[in-house]
Amino acid sequence: MIESLHIENIAVVKNLDVDFGEGMTVLSGETGAGKSIIIDSLNLLLGGRADKELIRTGENRAEVSAVFGRLPEGAITLLSELGFEVTDGTLMLSRAMTHQSSTARLNGRAIPLSVLREIGATLLNIHGQNDNQQLMDPKNHVHLLDRYVGAAELSRAYGEQYRRVLALRNELDSLERDQREQTRLCEMLRYQIAEIDAVKIKVGEEDALSDLANRLRSAEQIEKSCLFTERALEGGEKGKGAIYLVERAAAAMEAISDAVPEADALAIRLNDIRYELKDIAESLGTVNSFDGEDVLAKLDRTEARLDAITKLKRKYGSTEEEILSFRKDAAERLDQMEHADERMEDLKEEIRIAEAEAKKTAASLSELRRRGAKGLTGAISETLAFLDMPKVRFEVGIGKASDFRPYGLDEVEFLISTNPGEPLLPMAKIASGGELARIMLSLKNVLNECDGVDKVIFDEIDTGISGKTSRKVGIKLKEIGRSAQVICVTHSAQIASLAHHHLYISKHEEEGRTSTALRELDAEGRVEEIARILGGIEITEVQRRAAREMIAEGESYS
Repeated sequence: MIESLHIENIAVVKNLDVDFGEGMTVLSGETGAGKSIIIDSLNLLLGGRADKELIRTGENRAEVSAVFGRLPEGAITLLSELGFEVTDGTLMLSRAMTHQSSTARLNGRAIPLSVLREIGATLLNIHGQNDNQQLMDPKNHVHLLDRYVGAAELSRAYGEQYRRVLALRNELDSLERDQREQTRLCEMLRYQIAEIDAVKIKVGEEDALSDLANRLRSAEQIEKSCLFTERALEGGEKGKGAIYLVERAAAAMEAISDAVPEADALAIRLNDIRYELKDIAESLGTVNSFDGEDVLAKLDRTEARLDAITKLKRKYGSTEEEILSFRKDAAERLDQMEHADERMEDLKEEIRIAEAEAKKTAASLSELRRRGAKGLTGAISETLAFLDMPKVRFEVGIGKASDFRPYGLDEVEFLISTNPGEPLLPMAKIASGGELARIMLSLKNVLNECDGVDKVIFDEIDTGISGKTSRKVGIKLKEIGRSAQVICVTHSAQIASLAHHHLYISKHEEEGRTSTALRELDAEGRVEEIARILGGIEITEVQRRAAREMIAEGESYS
């Protein structure tokens, strides 16, 4: 149940705290006092649209928070799946918004708006005029029926099968579409693959070829430098280059090593240098080698291959890896197209199997719906008769769909006849506002236990009805209140006098600004408020007496 509600800077509400009790609670007050703000705030708390116009004029921030206790099993299970642990059976939801953004929290922990909506749906149902409009749309009727018959698991299983059928059908349609285009694409893919294969590109090859080309372009300089270095090391024809001189220097140091011990170490170092210089001289041949090939011919071949790689890069990717990846993808696409006929046959078989599975599940759904439709028809008809619609015939119509639908193979529509002898017709064609309100109340009454939600809010359920019918609506609300917490915004004395708790909303001026206040009425306060609702410019003793009688009579329905 919702234990308390805090509203801050919403519309004309500056700061408001509301405590709710068990059973049926009504909210009443003069027109414009702010009853709708309570509903708007709760909608915001459950993940509704954060309309910046809701923020009180002159304020930068608004907030709504509520404490929920005695959580239903469905809410506890969902919270556990989402990683929230509820130890004391209560939780706090809050929603704050500024002119730029809005944030949601659960027990102080920030949560996405989608999570807020998902959790809110397990905690609270709000019924307003919009629900009556939804009731007019036949697309919603199948979902209402499924809630009544408990088809959640079966619907989920069918939904997965339905999506698979659609995916397979779409793939088959794609393969069958425009065979001429497929042929053109195959030819283009074959050309692209052949063009890449002709170059036989390898990863890292371009960098190696670029280095070789630079070397070949510098071949003349390389040769001159190598010859100069060779003469410097080996001395040319005279043989008195750096190697010879270092060798002589080492011998000189060895000659004095007996007299100068340090000279031996110097001789060793000089010999090391001589060996290193000889190694360098021997390596010059490799530096200046081009495998005996003509340098210009080799440069032409290298630049030609670089040009071929550059052309591929312009078409198929900026690196060798991207070119080869393009080639792999093209080959896979070509393979799929070349084997399209085989794939189409495989798809047709997969579709046949998938459709058979979906049809089987849809048949189970249909059977469950047809059995449950009779019970729903009877339960709603019984409630409508109690709500002064005894002549109204209500029926859940179930027809056969021509193909798979997202919800099965059934066309479900609620049908009514409001006058004896008249045929059953779709609800949207003949139901009035008052009739829709009573039909929706009947559905809420019947579906309340199926929803697993033990808190229901009705916003002006009395619209379009009055007198005895309003009283019966109130009795039905109080009946729902035996197993669920019911909060009802009403202008009807017949409904208000049946409540277990009565909250009065009023507005007053505070520091030059209009502000809303709320208080729970005591016994005498209830009498005064119900007498006010009954009408008249001034409240009379006659009205007070009538109010007391209505309250007393209402207690007999507890």
